[in-house]
Amino acid sequence: MSTHALFGAGPALPPAYPERAAWGTAPKLRQWQEEALAKYFADSPRDFLAVATPGAGKTTFALRVATELVERRIVNRIVVVAPTDHLKRQWSDAAARVGLSIDPNFRNVDGRHGEGFIGVAVTYAQVASKPMLHRAKTEGAKTLVILDEIHHGGDALSWGDGIREAFEPATRRLALTGTPFRSDTAAIPFVEYAEDADGIRRSRSDYTYGYGDALRDHVVRPVIFMAYSGQMRWRTSGGEEMAASLGEAAVTKDITAQAWRTALNPNGEWIPAVLAAADRRLTEVRRTVPDAGGLVIATDHDDARAYAGRLKKITGESPTVILSDDAKASGKIEEFSVSETRWMVAVRMVSEGVDVPRLAVGVYATSTATPLFFAQAVGRFVRARRRGETASVFLPSVPNLMALANQLELERDHALDRPDNNEDGFAPEEALMEAANRAEKASDELTKQKFEALESQASFDRVLFDGGEFGTGGEMGSEEELDFLGIPGLLDADQVGVLLRQRQQEQQSRRRRPAAASEPAAPQVVDHRQLTELRGQLAKNVSAWSARSGMPHGVIHTELRKACGGPAVAQANEEQLQRRLKKLQDWFIGRT
Repeated sequence: MSTHALFGAGPALPPAYPERAAWGTAPKLRQWQEEALAKYFADSPRDFLAVATPGAGKTTFALRVATELVERRIVNRIVVVAPTDHLKRQWSDAAARVGLSIDPNFRNVDGRHGEGFIGVAVTYAQVASKPMLHRAKTEGAKTLVILDEIHHGGDALSWGDGIREAFEPATRRLALTGTPFRSDTAAIPFVEYAEDADGIRRSRSDYTYGYGDALRDHVVRPVIFMAYSGQMRWRTSGGEEMAASLGEAAVTKDITAQAWRTALNPNGEWIPAVLAAADRRLTEVRRTVPDAGGLVIATDHDDARAYAGRLKKITGESPTVILSDDAKASGKIEEFSVSETRWMVAVRMVSEGVDVPRLAVGVYATSTATPLFFAQAVGRFVRARRRGETASVFLPSVPNLMALANQLELERDHALDRPDNNEDGFAPEEALMEAANRAEKASDELTKQKFEALESQASFDRVLFDGGEFGTGGEMGSEEELDFLGIPGLLDADQVGVLLRQRQQEQQSRRRRPAAASEPAAPQVVDHRQLTELRGQLAKNVSAWSARSGMPHGVIHTELRKACGGPAVAQANEEQLQRRLKKLQDWFIGRT
């Protein structure tokens, strides 16, 4: 079959999938795809690495290469290697639309794929378990191997070894990734590494199309990050009660991690408040994008189910829950993608396999913070279907996430040699956390008992966009927060920037007005240690009053603010905190 028979008189292959074509691109290939295709066939390499931001159309590019190679009789068999079973089926469906029959149901025990298929779609784990089987098949035909999200080739030593063993004889190998870096130094198979000026070996791509380029071409959505802080209180494994403000700069990494963990606890008040804010944002987006959906990325199955319960109370609608060990997960994702259901909740392990272009609002409710995972998670929301769609991601206001959000357009390479300055984001604690996530459930439960989240309060912190920060902070439901939650759902990147700066100026003007009538007071040096101590003392007293009165912590804080005035705890000054402590003392002795 000729290329013209497959694609018509001109290049009719859709930019991504027929129903997902981005604004201004159908019915021809995007410019980056044309450029990468031209480079591929000009060089005719055995190995080619294409790096393109999530949502840019890597699948379309790869399938165009495949059809051309088949037509030219360079290859007569195709193998697609993907990270998950769900992605295998996505590849098969996409290939079928351009006339290529790929079998996603092939099992190692089958020995051969069904009649009528030109090849198979398999997972990295599947190849690693029987590399010699796949090698024999590769040697038996002129094989093109498409390695989707090739960075997974370094996930385990056996995976890398297995992939090398299985596909070393391949006629052509086409590697694809949206995140060509890892948080470790495991070499990625069939990727070229070159030494830079500092003596560090870094991955080298043959064609790169970054998020910044895609944003300028209206191929992906602009991402608005909504950051939330708040006061946290927890009990350590040693029995000590601790309190800190989420994202507070003066605390240690360990305290930040524990405050973060407290915020994500489904029994606290931080996560329900942020979920409610995200749902309000989703409602605003759906005014102009009626089928827009939201995704909550959770750390584990227990949290995912608990977050789903919270969302049902907020929306009155049961969200779709995607668990990694659920045999029906792929079907649920596909059903959600074509429905108008508001929310889906997924554990972090399947975030990369969730490809639903209508996702427009996300909640980053996981403590995983590697650059690789963050980029993959944000990639779930950036696929643009028409010009002007925006993405909004809600996240805890912690320093490492803020840095990653501000560096969204930064292009990274995979470094085999660990830089002294840790610039690739590797952290030993991340590696330990990955190991913990793979531990047996019983051991995981034992670990959880060593930490107890006691109380969490949420407050609006700021908005991050295009490397800038906007907003003056405020309590949940405040005018300051609603200014940003109410941003229209259809805006170009330039319009988003203009509107955010406008809202910032309006908030600053509102804050200046009360002070204009009086003489400016002399600036005072804030004692952050004393503030932290007062917040902790207030949290303990609120907890004690809650135990005595039966009132929820959030209600108590609201009543204190009504009685004493001032902002949320995270923004309150020394005098305001002292007044609330005094009011609590009055309540304990029976004074109103």
